[in-house]
Amino acid sequence: FQVLSDEEKRKQYDAYGEEGLKDGHQSSHGDIFSHFFGDFGFMFGGNPRQQDRNIPRGSDIIVDLEVTLEEVYSGNFVEVVRNKPVARQAPGKRKCNCRQEMRTTQLGPGRFQMTQEVVCDECPNVKLVNEERTLEVEIEPGVRDGMEYPFIGEGEPHVDGEPGDLRFRIKVLKHPVFERRGDDLYTNVTISLVEALTGFEMDITHLDGHKVHVARDKITKPGAKLWKKGEGLPNFDNNNIKGSLIITFDVEFPKEQLTNEQREG
Repeated sequence: FQVLSDEEKRKQYDAYGEEGLKDGHQSSHGDIFSHFFGDFGFMFGGNPRQQDRNIPRGSDIIVDLEVTLEEVYSGNFVEVVRNKPVARQAPGKRKCNCRQEMRTTQLGPGRFQMTQEVVCDECPNVKLVNEERTLEVEIEPGVRDGMEYPFIGEGEPHVDGEPGDLRFRIKVLKHPVFERRGDDLYTNVTISLVEALTGFEMDITHLDGHKVHVARDKITKPGAKLWKKGEGLPNFDNNNIKGSLIITFDVEFPKEQLTNEQREG
């Protein structure tokens, strides 16, 4: 009866039960909010330290890295000089980690108002300074056009978070002799009319300098193709597997009519 006749104690009893009357328990709108909503209530701004904040990131940078077909065949290490902005401490303070938070205000018995406001921390001031550094990119044998090599944290900085990534995108240059199609190499060889009729032998210099021997003792028609297995590019996933070298023969016909001697010959 004492509890019910005392308005303040009755509020505590309604909110917390008998435990609320022990040890001089004092109520507050924060306690009442957590009593009704539990820890879930803090998602609405009750305690910002319990909120899961997303760490801001700097922008990613994508740079085209031109490689030759010789590098695709044999592999290589390429050094790239990078001028990267790096955050360094500077005098003074600055606002940082700004975020939107919900604030709860008690307007009266059982009445609450939730408002949104921008809250910032105070951090040491920083300035961006360009630093030169050398990055080494490994061009793996069989690398494909458009593949990317990431360098974590080498992208644009973010003064309140983590830097982005730097990604080198492979761009294979055209070759004057060979054309790539998957793991296969294509090339054209021009032979004379005599060679087309009587046969021929020749060596083709490959991308790493070794010689590919080609011999024919049959008639070779214009546009005829010859496959040399294992003389293509190494497979990126398994360098022990190589594609084929496909040779297309073009026949060069005489620009002038044959003489009687040439016909008899």
